[in-house]
Amino acid sequence: MLLDTASLYFRAYFGVPDSVRAPDGTPVNAVRGLLDFIARLVQDHRPDDLVACMDFDWRPAWRVELIPTYKAHRVAEEAPAGAGVDVEEVPDTLSPQVPVIDEVLDAVGIARVGAAGYEADDVIGTLTGRAAGPVDIVTGDRDLFQLVDDERGVRVLYPVKGVGTLLLVDESYVREKYGVAGSGYADLALLRGDPSDGLPGVPGIGEKTAAKLLAAHGDLAGIMAAVDDPTAKLTPTQRKRLAEARAYVEVAPRVVRVAPDVALPAFDPALPRSPRDPGAVAALAERWGLGGSLRRLLSTLEG
Repeated sequence: MLLDTASLYFRAYFGVPDSVRAPDGTPVNAVRGLLDFIARLVQDHRPDDLVACMDFDWRPAWRVELIPTYKAHRVAEEAPAGAGVDVEEVPDTLSPQVPVIDEVLDAVGIARVGAAGYEADDVIGTLTGRAAGPVDIVTGDRDLFQLVDDERGVRVLYPVKGVGTLLLVDESYVREKYGVAGSGYADLALLRGDPSDGLPGVPGIGEKTAAKLLAAHGDLAGIMAAVDDPTAKLTPTQRKRLAEARAYVEVAPRVVRVAPDVALPAFDPALPRSPRDPGAVAALAERWGLGGSLRRLLSTLEG
């Protein structure tokens, strides 16, 4: 089981009231919500391995170089002095909770994995490619639908309400919902565009048209080959729009598709049965008032 950790703690933050606070009054709603999410996932799915995949770089420079608008609308206008990098605009009371999440996961012994210059999606893509057995990806990000693969047992568990209600996304779901196979979702997304990620897409090519083009021509390369083939079945408007967007289409796949070959540090993905550092767990529980959320997680792991 691979967790898109930021996606889950954002959902926890907005799903748990910020009246949930540490003894000193600091909000810990994202921390406690994420711990409850993980406990529920372990209880319901009993994975052998579980990895919390992290965004070590939420807006990698190499993606921005290819498409400058990539996530540009999420950059905080006022970055901390000396940051030297783009800082994601997040709620004021969420940012201080992220280091606490890191400390708690490390103390419990849940593998927390990221790579400099890459997003959690890239870590998930790499680990999915390496996996010998079935993989469940838990994320609220549709971009990861591109990894769905029935033959390899790769599916996405998409939270609908908390993590108690999860939409199981397999190839049949992607095909029924979007008209493409899982592997074709990235091509669909880059043609359609995605305002939430700052991807412009091809003007005039919406989701349904993109799906029809992919069905007719196989993949993105087939569509662009058709642009140069006067006998290919494209409307004059489609041909014109795709030709005008050629520069974008040439670079967009590297931005939209998850990296499959990120160099990752050595780690143990095995789900712990007991805390790696009981003393640190106890100290963190007291310092941040993690109470029942941490107890439930530890009890679920022991079971």
